Amino acid sequence: MKDRSADPLIDVNQLKVGMFIHLDLGWMSHPFPLSSFKLSSEEQLLILRRLGLKQVRWSPGKSDLPLDATPMPPPAAAPAVAAEPPHDAEDDARERHRRLLAEQREALLLCERQYAEAATALRDLIDLVPREPTDARDRSAALSRALLDKMLVEGDINIRLLNEGAGDRGTAHALNVAVIAMLLGRAFGLGRDEMLDLGQGALLHDIGKMELTPRFRHRDDSFTAAEVAAYQQHVAKGVMVGQKMGVGAGPLLIIAQHHEHADGSGFPQRLNADRMSIGARIVALVNRFDGLCNPLLSSKAMTPHEALSLMFAQGRSRFDATMLNAFIRMMGVYPPGSVVQLTDDRYALVVAVNSSRPLKPRVMVHDAKVPREEALVLNLEELPDLGIRRSVKPQQLPRASLDYLSPRSRIAYFFESAGPLSTPPSPPGEMAA
Repeated sequence: MKDRSADPLIDVNQLKVGMFIHLDLGWMSHPFPLSSFKLSSEEQLLILRRLGLKQVRWSPGKSDLPLDATPMPPPAAAPAVAAEPPHDAEDDARERHRRLLAEQREALLLCERQYAEAATALRDLIDLVPREPTDARDRSAALSRALLDKMLVEGDINIRLLNEGAGDRGTAHALNVAVIAMLLGRAFGLGRDEMLDLGQGALLHDIGKMELTPRFRHRDDSFTAAEVAAYQQHVAKGVMVGQKMGVGAGPLLIIAQHHEHADGSGFPQRLNADRMSIGARIVALVNRFDGLCNPLLSSKAMTPHEALSLMFAQGRSRFDATMLNAFIRMMGVYPPGSVVQLTDDRYALVVAVNSSRPLKPRVMVHDAKVPREEALVLNLEELPDLGIRRSVKPQQLPRASLDYLSPRSRIAYFFESAGPLSTPPSPPGEMAA
């Protein structure tokens, strides 16, 4: 990732609209969607002053200021230099490939760093519940608010697949459910208060499991009826923990109803969709999806495409139909983490989808001519002649494709602003550095 230490510091009181700034803060410590961005309003300047910062870094070259507004002295005249020799097309292609690859890596590292920070905050607040329940409540609300602040961006959002080691396995389920549930709530146009309740309830939906012995925290197909009943107690225990924390009514309903089904076949109260809160209907759906993708035994894991297909084919009655259809529209038929074969017969791993236009995801393609560490992600939106032919199980891949694509055994998602689309890369194999 680019070293920002060379960017000049500027006093916060000297900031102006149009400056491109960098906040040397964790993403949860400020309300802006990104830590590096161009100031676009006086309101943003006011927020920065309220953060208590004295100075921030800024990039004059990325800023958009009139000459008389620039607080830096004009650069000295550059000495005359000899004209550069013309570049050939191959050199230009290699340079462009290196630039795009660096941008691609930086974007992924940013998502993984933000995910890890959120996972750490979640783990810390869960550890705090037995000792300081009200403090844990406040921290869970703050984490929900931080996630929401990052989602409230203009335009579209990409849902990204993270690398295997991202975050903490112990908190991955709750964070996955919270992120995807809030994105679905955003797609539904929920209000800010509803979104905050949704995020907090999703983060805490399994909080009752801390009251169970480890054996009963995850349902097993071999459980007896008595053991199933012991497992199901995590819902009631979760409500009691939430009440001790002082959690509001909205998140409490999510904790209480996240295992209910739209057709009344769930537990513990066998509620149907009409009696479930909208937050609970969202979390029940996303909770099931993540459970299929990330079961306790990785040998039972489904690809995201398989999980969606099963939920649609066999479980439509269990979920709010409008919610399920919206979820599929948001995640796409091939959600991130799905392994696919393209229409040109190459194999690929779906690594991101635009939540508003998911039918043409971003994929990493197995190309023997390009080393894996130099492979560019292809945006299928920009390649109208290339599409997805079918989903493939990882075990069906040729060995070389399996090693190259390295499908995840644990699925973890985060999000980012979609940003502008890039120009399609040159044909595979022409830009190997």
